[in-house]
Amino acid sequence: MKSFLKLLKVDFKLLMREFIVVFFSIVFPVFMILIFGGVYGNKPTPFFGGYGSIDVMVPSYLGVIIAVNGIMSLPLTLVEYRDKKILKRYMATPLKSIYVILSQLIVNYVLTLFGFIILAIFGKIIFNLKFYGNIYLFSIIFVISTLSIFSIGFLIASIIKEPRTASTIAYIIYFPMLFLSGATMPLESMPKFMLTISKL
Repeated sequence: MKSFLKLLKVDFKLLMREFIVVFFSIVFPVFMILIFGGVYGNKPTPFFGGYGSIDVMVPSYLGVIIAVNGIMSLPLTLVEYRDKKILKRYMATPLKSIYVILSQLIVNYVLTLFGFIILAIFGKIIFNLKFYGNIYLFSIIFVISTLSIFSIGFLIASIIKEPRTASTIAYIIYFPMLFLSGATMPLESMPKFMLTISKL
């Protein structure tokens, strides 16, 4: 357990040095709600079914945070570990392989949770973010959604051996999801042909 905690600490430090991951997990979502909140405010509107724009954007950007950690950070780190023979070195220690996987799962999950908390705090303080749901159901859905997206990352890490290829595949999956899922732009504002592409 002591070795596992040390591994967690090291992995978390390494993760926090990754500019792109930290930017898209913490800075980008806050930056986006500050921009759109400044433009639209958070007054209830029929366009969003009676909710405010920030009330709708915060869950959307939570999806962005989950995706950046699950589809980009997680697989790219594991593929890089394999490419640099770090995983082989771990095999020569008493540390089991499952601990490496668990460590990556935990540090990315913690960063996802931290990014969401920062986002929610900014939304509440600046735009009076409102939560209309059930906190227990939300918590369950958050865990399921995060693990589901992380499973895509583990799939990439398990079949791709080169960091450059893994990075390309991660970008190909991440950016269409980012712009076509409704996370960054409301699906309601898209033309019909874009909605068809989005569904695909």
